[in-house]
Amino acid sequence: MRKFSPLILVLVAIFMAGCLSRKEAALPTQTPLPTVVLDIPAASDDFSTNSGCTVVAVKPTPGPTPESAFPLITASDWSRGPEDAPITLIEYSDFQCPYCAQLAPIMERLSAEFPTELRIVFRHFPLIGTPEQPFHENSALAAQAAEAAGKQGLFWEMHDVLFSRQAEWTDLAGEDFQVWLVAIAAELKLDVAQFTTDLTSQELVDFAQNAWISGGQLGLDSTPSLIFNGKVWPSNVPMDHFSLWAVIQLTLLEKRQFYACPEMAIDPTAQYIATLETEKGNIVLELYPDVAPLAVNSFIFLAQNGWFDGITFHRVLPGFVAQAGDPSSTGYGGPGYAFRNEISPDVTFDGPGVLAMANAGADSNGSQFFITYAAASQLDGSYTIFGHVLSGMDVLESLTARDPSTNADLPPGDLILKVTIEQR
Repeated sequence: MRKFSPLILVLVAIFMAGCLSRKEAALPTQTPLPTVVLDIPAASDDFSTNSGCTVVAVKPTPGPTPESAFPLITASDWSRGPEDAPITLIEYSDFQCPYCAQLAPIMERLSAEFPTELRIVFRHFPLIGTPEQPFHENSALAAQAAEAAGKQGLFWEMHDVLFSRQAEWTDLAGEDFQVWLVAIAAELKLDVAQFTTDLTSQELVDFAQNAWISGGQLGLDSTPSLIFNGKVWPSNVPMDHFSLWAVIQLTLLEKRQFYACPEMAIDPTAQYIATLETEKGNIVLELYPDVAPLAVNSFIFLAQNGWFDGITFHRVLPGFVAQAGDPSSTGYGGPGYAFRNEISPDVTFDGPGVLAMANAGADSNGSQFFITYAAASQLDGSYTIFGHVLSGMDVLESLTARDPSTNADLPPGDLILKVTIEQR
């Protein structure tokens, strides 16, 4: 079964336009800002003659550089999540931008899904435009309203209302919008008199204008703009939940990856039995060390290092295959190394229960594996077969169907609790 390289996220992603391009509104003077792409190379051809394996650097995004083009996070920033989170997402946003409103519930969902791993920082980039060429005419006052609420400790509450009820105010004239904001302040139980004073204070008027200017000077040309661990989120990668979730998962996976190929430690003449203890029962496999020593050696190495513990069958296509081996559950994760295909005419996809390596093309085998539900002769010659099911096909048949390639909300995958290896 093909395991798509994470690079596919870049190559086939549908562009999600922002609220502004350089052609649509006049921007303040900009300083050049290099953008980045997802750095997820395919497996190298530099295989060791002896090992048939090579290290593959799998990094879904570059880490922060010592010198960042973006201001450091300070106590004046509005943020959710722990300060020591391994992943920081800075969002430059405009409350009047409809794409920003679409992103807001996604960011809230990610915060709930990664409570200790993710910090989200909100920064204003109101697309004010110029007197001669205004763009979002209510964006400045909306930013001022959030800051005025923030002075009373309710920034995020105002943030949520501005986005969730954007349709109510985006077309209001300035004075009508101000009346609307004061009514919202009362709903939030703010000190309305103080809020009204702060809303149009020179301090906050200047704040909104400076946010517009500084965003342009940073090279931002659209909203929302995301900074992922210090680097610009590529414009050709969607800001949908799946894409953000997947890159977060893959970034977190780096801590578990290996940076050397496993040493050959198996006996090709021995019999190896692997038991997949799942939450729905056991699946017992016989491995083929004589047919596919690289695959069997890697599988045993990963099992003994706990790689498979607690991961899911992330892809289950009834009548075809059940796939696992990726702790990120995205379908893109691997162990940090890749090894050659091992194709033998002695074993084929001739029925149910065939155990094989998933790959992203020839010689890119890592940790993902699949088991067939039926014969699949179309796979012969392209995938390394390294075992078969001795018992537990009924467990395999009971797995929850799910296909992450649809990028849709999926039911939870069934867990592999542990993989144990017995040598006979």
